[in-house]
Amino acid sequence: MQLGRVIGTVVATTKTPGLEGVKCLIGQPLGRDRRPKGRPVVAADAVHMAGPGELVYVVGSREAAQALPETF
Repeated sequence: MQLGRVIGTVVATTKTPGLEGVKCLIGQPLGRDRRPKGRPVVAADAVHMAGPGELVYVVGSREAAQALPETF
């Protein structure tokens, strides 16, 4: 789990089956001092609650995918 800030949204002309209706965001990972750390990542917002400028946790484990409508 990594603290990050939403810095943008992704517009996809096509999505993999199972990701239709799932919002994708661009997140900038942050260090302990809340300064940018590393390269931005694309993340799926399965609960549709995050927006640009908000602090979020980016989770990359298998369990994170369980919040999505389809399993991978």
